[in-house]
Amino acid sequence: MPDNLITRAKKLFTPALAFHTDIIVKKAQGLYVEAADGKRYMDFSSGLATTNIGHCPPEVIKAVKRQLDEIIHSGCIFRYHSEIEFAEKLKEITPGKLDMFFFSNSGAEAVEGAIKLARFVTKRQGIIAYTGAFHGRTMGAVSLTASTAKYRQNYHPLLPSIFRAPYPYCYRCFLGQNPDTCSMDCFGYLKKMLRHEINPDETAAVIIEPVLGEGGYAVPPLNYLKELRKLCAEYGILLIADEIQTGFGRTGKWFACEHFGIVPDIMTIAKGIASGFPLSAVVSTKTIMFKWPPGAHGTTFGGNPVSCAAGIATIETIVKHGLLENASRVGDYALKRLIGMHKKYPVMGDVRGLGLMIGIEFVKHVPSGIKTGKDKSPDREFLKKVLNKCHKNGLILIECGIDKNIIRFMPPLITTMEEMEKALEIFEKAMVKTLS
Repeated sequence: MPDNLITRAKKLFTPALAFHTDIIVKKAQGLYVEAADGKRYMDFSSGLATTNIGHCPPEVIKAVKRQLDEIIHSGCIFRYHSEIEFAEKLKEITPGKLDMFFFSNSGAEAVEGAIKLARFVTKRQGIIAYTGAFHGRTMGAVSLTASTAKYRQNYHPLLPSIFRAPYPYCYRCFLGQNPDTCSMDCFGYLKKMLRHEINPDETAAVIIEPVLGEGGYAVPPLNYLKELRKLCAEYGILLIADEIQTGFGRTGKWFACEHFGIVPDIMTIAKGIASGFPLSAVVSTKTIMFKWPPGAHGTTFGGNPVSCAAGIATIETIVKHGLLENASRVGDYALKRLIGMHKKYPVMGDVRGLGLMIGIEFVKHVPSGIKTGKDKSPDREFLKKVLNKCHKNGLILIECGIDKNIIRFMPPLITTMEEMEKALEIFEKAMVKTLS
């Protein structure tokens, strides 16, 4: 291009913000992205699990245009219809008695609010987070984040009284256990923490991603979250579910905690909440929220009228078109197909997921004819080659995990069976070509 946008961008923006591709987008609609050079891509990144009902969904665009004619910003000066109506809609889909909200702008900001709420209400300081977790990059949120030490480098001292438990990531158990014989040693470790590191009566909250996100797309055992719910209730510790990436249908249910049959005390949601418009929420019960008095927390841009209108339309679209059911059906099919590939290709160390949140972990493999078997050492270079081939063939996938050896399948909930089939074909061909 005569006018090279990437060159111009690099002169203007700090390199601190990394991009997954060099694609310059001309237009995005539904599952597809059209680049400035005319090439068309299937977007299986969903804007980092944000455009859950596709790019530029028509119902959302209409709602936003209507809102633009009424009011764009309030700054907590006025009340307006879209904010109230969105809260009412949200109340219909949040689990249990999670029926009171604080709107903010981003996932990290929602996590900050959840920490403040937990500490304020319990009058305790300790927060237990998980090794491998990602909760954001603002100072409080990055204090909880441990998907990689890189995100915390040169930012110490961080928030005090943060304690770390091992996430139940069974394929790469932090305690070196085998999933077939383990008796949830990671949960036993957490209980020991409450004896050796911090007393339960000094612990405000435990914060957990119901499915590990940026840290590896790992699904914990069902019993882990059930036992965690019981433990928190026993000691009056607030359980915070970080549903920022897992929420709004990503796993085939409104929220991932529903798969485990638990209701947290506090939930953080963002990303898919408004189809790409900046919006997030801290969600809790009236019992807890009424202990947070006026002025204890605040925002200027949170609950923006336009974002709330987008949020209303997002919920209505998911319900109207049965997108939760579609995500489950298409996701189950994809998982089954990928598990089939896993049996054929030793380089695929593990496949796991819920709904349209699927992780494929690549590991070193020993070529047939020398010695068969798998080496669980992460194979980042193989992943990079597969991603590059997928991109060249019109499929956008991105990676995750501390070693960047895990591919994320996270297409929008509107993805059809035919589109998933096409994506799987591109993926398998890229993998086979890389192996050859």
